[in-house]
Amino acid sequence: MAHKFRTASELQEAIRSRAVELYRRSGKLEGQDAENWYQAEAEIARETGAHLTRPAVVINVEGVVYTGEYDLAGSCEYLPGEWKAGDRVPVRLEGDKLFLRRPNGRELETSVVKRIG
Repeated sequence: MAHKFRTASELQEAIRSRAVELYRRSGKLEGQDAENWYQAEAEIARETGAHLTRPAVVINVEGVVYTGEYDLAGSCEYLPGEWKAGDRVPVRLEGDKLFLRRPNGRELETSVVKRIG
């Protein structure tokens, strides 16, 4: 029986739990966070028949390219396309969170899922 998640938070928690399980099964191999997450996500999608889409932004901060996913429900009414390629966007990093200052002064909180550079 396929499990239906009522909220994005329930889905995220199921993926997080599966990723932790994969980490433990691998002998707690460090540095595989993203791979464990993507594998967990794929497994949950197969099991539930869900098509998982993750709203995200990609931003270059001093030569480092970050992909930050955000929750539509908690996105302070962010509209994709508010920024155009090449726009200067004030950002701040706190752990695995990337906050982007929107033109209206509010912040879009994202979770960093990929970092290149």
